[in-house]
Amino acid sequence: MQNTLAAGFRGFIAAAAIATWGAALAGDVADIRPLVAAARRAGLRVLESKHLVLVTDRPDRAGDGVADLPRIFDEAFAYWCRHYGINPESQRDWRGCGCLMVDRERFRAAGLLADTVPAFRNGFSNGNRFWIVDQSNPAYRRHLLLHEGVHAFTTTVRGLDTPEWYTEGIAELLATHRLEDDADGVPRFRPTPIPAHKSDVEQLGRIESLRATAAAGRTEPLARVFAAPVGNHEITAYAASWAAVAFLSGHPAHAPHFAAAERGPLDERFTERLTSRPGWDAARVARDHAAFIAELDYGYDFERTVIDWSPGQPLTAARRVAVAADRGWQNTGFTATAGPHCRFAATGRIEVGRLEAADGTTTVLESEADGITLRWYRGRPVGRLLVAQWIDDATGFRVLATGAEGEFTAAVPGPLFVKINESPGELADNRGRLEVEFQPR
Repeated sequence: MQNTLAAGFRGFIAAAAIATWGAALAGDVADIRPLVAAARRAGLRVLESKHLVLVTDRPDRAGDGVADLPRIFDEAFAYWCRHYGINPESQRDWRGCGCLMVDRERFRAAGLLADTVPAFRNGFSNGNRFWIVDQSNPAYRRHLLLHEGVHAFTTTVRGLDTPEWYTEGIAELLATHRLEDDADGVPRFRPTPIPAHKSDVEQLGRIESLRATAAAGRTEPLARVFAAPVGNHEITAYAASWAAVAFLSGHPAHAPHFAAAERGPLDERFTERLTSRPGWDAARVARDHAAFIAELDYGYDFERTVIDWSPGQPLTAARRVAVAADRGWQNTGFTATAGPHCRFAATGRIEVGRLEAADGTTTVLESEADGITLRWYRGRPVGRLLVAQWIDDATGFRVLATGAEGEFTAAVPGPLFVKINESPGELADNRGRLEVEFQPR
């Protein structure tokens, strides 16, 4: 959660006259030295690094990772600078002050949490200061610290005052990470805008929330995400904002527009500037976003899932197409007419991954068009051929047929798409292709 700079709240803060304890209006940088002195007088732990002073009442416990948080914050800070094209050296004197709180009243009594700070569930930021409630899960504690840290960074370094979807989405994106041990066994920050594994982001639940929403037919189109109101702090809202920023920053067709917009003013007109850029295709962006949400999973591979939406040629005679095992939905180049039946038959053998045995040996998993029942994904065997059409409503891709052969009826006049059944995060180790013949009847 961030200070949203709504006019009324800005006036409320200004009128509170809380400068005595160093609190800053959004965009201002508080002097941290008196905060450190106040924390030490109150007997609170003070952990420091180049860019962060972390004050906490959490007892020192071996193995809880709290002592590592300032160093991890510094590593993340350098990544945030790179994201915005900022030389980290130009921000070498930037410091934030974070309060990790078990008992809020101790911070209130120490003058580190003013009554003018609004009630918050997990975290709040204002200028280069932020407060977070301690969490039982170390991964979620780190994420929350970095999320509020991003708010502090973007507000003070970039003067951020953007619509809610970007404000929260970029904080979620730049905070998402995993820890990897270096050669000396020191856990290091590694950014994962789309996490590779569920275990990397314990308790976050964004992908699960989006998939549940999609399954219930309640996926928010991108235009509605852009118009999201201020103050919705439910996981579905955070998930939708994160997904929008992850999509726009990761999709090869749209990332250049998004990156260019991020180099400009981060103010209330950010969405307008983004969507009015030359070459911005609103219909294409909306469809790509909808397809991304429908297919989203851990490790999502943008390069292998870019979709060609061209209409293709009418399917009036038998035609053969190749289906690459290492790509997402592929346009066959042929358009079916709604109503008539079409037969299909697939041949070939593909690789769909590997199994690592306890003794170190590797077994290549091979599949034909019916798939392998050793592995399943979204209710179907991995490797199974899928034939689908895109329906421009909440439906998305409608699977018309699966397997090595059969027939189907086109749902709409439009192109036919094919792929093998596989997670979009596990396409890279697939090999080979299937050959499919379509025969209209």
